Amino acid sequence: MHTESAAPATRSTVSETNRSRVLHYLYTHGISSRASIAQALGLSAAAITKITARLIDAGIIHEVGGIEGRKNRRSIGLELDPRQFHFIGVKFARSLVEIGVFNLKGETSSLTDLPPVQNDTIPDTICSIHKTINTLLDNDSSIVAIGMAVPGPYLRHEGRTAVVSSMQGWRTFNFLDEFSDAFRVPVFVEQDARAGVLAQYLLDPTSSTCRNLAYYLLGEGIGLGVIDDGRLVNGAQGGAAEIGHVSIDVNGLPCDCGNRGCLERYCSAVAIHRRLSETGIVADSDTMTHKQACHALFEQAAQGDRAAQHLVHEIGRYVGYGCVTIFNTFNPERIVLGDIVAEGGQPLLDAVHEVVDERVIPELNKATTICLSRLPADAAVIGAAAVAVTQFLEHPSRFFAIT
Repeated sequence: MHTESAAPATRSTVSETNRSRVLHYLYTHGISSRASIAQALGLSAAAITKITARLIDAGIIHEVGGIEGRKNRRSIGLELDPRQFHFIGVKFARSLVEIGVFNLKGETSSLTDLPPVQNDTIPDTICSIHKTINTLLDNDSSIVAIGMAVPGPYLRHEGRTAVVSSMQGWRTFNFLDEFSDAFRVPVFVEQDARAGVLAQYLLDPTSSTCRNLAYYLLGEGIGLGVIDDGRLVNGAQGGAAEIGHVSIDVNGLPCDCGNRGCLERYCSAVAIHRRLSETGIVADSDTMTHKQACHALFEQAAQGDRAAQHLVHEIGRYVGYGCVTIFNTFNPERIVLGDIVAEGGQPLLDAVHEVVDERVIPELNKATTICLSRLPADAAVIGAAAVAVTQFLEHPSRFFAIT
């Protein structure tokens, strides 16, 4: 997986690339011998010996007892212990901020939901984030990096989000200025759907071998993260694949981005909550958060409520219209639906397939899998941690002195 554009090769970049390849191999395959790594990566035994010696000296990998090697000979194994290094993930989702601590394999050691955010409480939320992260860092010396997932379109070189529908207070907030140098470990910020696709790629075995993967984020906003031929799609400013602001009705509902009929206005958790308030399908939905209201809708649908089932089907068809755009724009092997609205489950997925079967070129439809995320319910914040894990695996010299 490559997250950055290609640069002219130098001895140092080649060395870093090979270190990264070794780490990725150990991350994926577990304890391995030097001979098996050399064979798999097409490098000489001498080169692997040199690379792994430096990784051992830096404390990133370590030797373990003898393992069965080639021709039934015993070999010294090498391990990248997933429990040795921890990562903080911070997920920003308009009114929701989650902070978790995870190991290299995405296993959770703690997860905290901050109080719901409103435009006028953003400064208080930022203070709480600083306090929570500093406490976590003080209590866990194995934390080596922080990943943050923020709503798109995220202008990666400026450090801010261009549009945050229904929560414009975030639009003037600069994540890089606020967090880049705030803690003892490095901080990496990424658009939330791109963080999600990294999590799918790293942590879901069914997606890890997929070189053309799309993660369709269905949360308080609608986003898309794409890995195309093994590379993360960013765009010139970081605004690529902003499917939430693709119009599905040129005369439709106005959006904060200036467009009309944006997909986000019809199937995001915010839009669903608005529909529930208008229809009264879920009692007392006005007292709930967006996430709680969606969960209540899906529960009622599962229990047989016909009005709730009808609305879930309608939402699924809107999600399906987004899938049609994904098919025609990126032609991925797999589209993974995740976040709050994906909790609609199989009935939602059935409605998606209904639209796709009607509107997608048959050859593309046949060759593409659409599925619900297999990651746990806190996959959104795992995605934030996956941003930091990816940097750790691809650029180890940023974290350790490797001579």
